[in-house]
Amino acid sequence: MNSDDLGSPIGAALSSFVAFAIGASLPLIPFLFGLGHGVTIAASLSGVALFVVGATLSLFSGKGAFLGGLRMLVIGAAAAGATYGIGSLFHVAGI
Repeated sequence: MNSDDLGSPIGAALSSFVAFAIGASLPLIPFLFGLGHGVTIAASLSGVALFVVGATLSLFSGKGAFLGGLRMLVIGAAAAGATYGIGSLFHVAGI
């Protein structure tokens, strides 16, 4: 690897921050606009976004877009389930 081909650490940090901020803001959209069934819409938006990101990333690896999207969706669903489970263990009130 040639170090001249690598991007700057500041640029990588900023682009990572922006990507995470955009991804984290998607589930908030139905609540910001006061839409009914906010949890259902938030979960659907998150699922679609996870699938699209997984499908897009798989194009860079040469894998199938559908399987890449499905893989990312399953990982995201597992993370959401783990978060819900941990919250339940600590008796955190949900919506």
